[in-house]
Amino acid sequence: MTHKPREIVGTVALGLPAVLGAGVFAGFASAAGLAGWWVLPALALSAAAALCSAFSTADQSRAYPDAAGGYGYVRAQLGVWPARMTASVHLLSRCAMAAAVALTFGAYVVPNQPVIGALVLVAGTALLGAAGFRFGVGVSVAASLVVLGVLALVVASVFSIEPVPSAGEAGSVNELVGVAGLMFAAFAGFERITAPHRGEQPHSVSVMKFAIPVLIGLSFVVYLAVGAGVLRQLGSARLALSPAPLRDALVAADASALVPLVQIAAAVAGVAALHFVLLSAHRTLTGLVEDGDLPSRLKPSVLTLAVVVGSALAIAFMPMATALGVAACAMLFYYAFTNASARVLLQNDRTWPMRTACLGLGLSVLLAMSMPIPALLISLAGLGAGTGLIGLTAALRGKRAASRQHTPQAR
Repeated sequence: MTHKPREIVGTVALGLPAVLGAGVFAGFASAAGLAGWWVLPALALSAAAALCSAFSTADQSRAYPDAAGGYGYVRAQLGVWPARMTASVHLLSRCAMAAAVALTFGAYVVPNQPVIGALVLVAGTALLGAAGFRFGVGVSVAASLVVLGVLALVVASVFSIEPVPSAGEAGSVNELVGVAGLMFAAFAGFERITAPHRGEQPHSVSVMKFAIPVLIGLSFVVYLAVGAGVLRQLGSARLALSPAPLRDALVAADASALVPLVQIAAAVAGVAALHFVLLSAHRTLTGLVEDGDLPSRLKPSVLTLAVVVGSALAIAFMPMATALGVAACAMLFYYAFTNASARVLLQNDRTWPMRTACLGLGLSVLLAMSMPIPALLISLAGLGAGTGLIGLTAALRGKRAASRQHTPQAR
């Protein structure tokens, strides 16, 4: 028991770098353009959906420790076709989120060539992962301290200088729910601690009871402070046009000397968040291969390449706002499935009541269906196309296997 506080802090620190990615550095621009200052109360709705979904994935991870994340949980609880739908939206969300994180890195670190910077980040992070690098507790603590320290300086700076009067305000309260869906992507790295990968040490129930609310709560406070700061300094109309809100807020607050620190923090957060995103997509692809939905001859290196290519295509064809919207919308559909499967867990496998899964399911569907139309349409198209492709591949593999079994009998 004496080690539990230390374990809680270490677990929260392990999850923070996966959470503090594109959302805190770029997400407020798109959100402010839709809802203005209403993005701040919308964050509470996003956090509630994330909290319920975190509870659901943590319970299912404990019940199915060797499953391939949400895809595996849904397959075990709801069946093959819901699992294929889950895998489709998860892979789409991971590629779009990788694009959003990488483009954020490009906007801050390589502003003259953001797309090139984004592609380099994806390739470099994938090579790090392939070489066996992992964000353990020590590295995660260091990354968290760097990012949180710089964000604290940004907030202090933008609140210390009176802002220039804004020419106008953007956004409407009518977009509050849609913006809550958009900002959900800012919290979705919680699976770093709620659904450990194979070979990783699982976290005890007693630790997770505290670590999950602390991780989501701390992230909420950070987003609230940063969002209020950049909105105050830039105004919603100006913020909506900014490719790098924290940098522009510092310039407006006469604190340009801190811009290099923000670039360092954006780079650290970008690598950490992207590392989790790529590994998460790789795990889902591995699960599809193991369950026979993809060809068994696909090697891990091929799966890694597939994730990198998908992320690169998203970078090439999706602007930042679109990538973030698709990532959030597809992710919400993914958690709708995982919350639905958590509802049917046996009582002995539960740490949190079934009501949290029901609430998570309802919030996920509500927020997803309230997203901007382009993000919703792309997500639905990806859901349909991905599920059909996975089903077709599995059917062809089944026919080949059946023909091989019957060939010797015919002879």
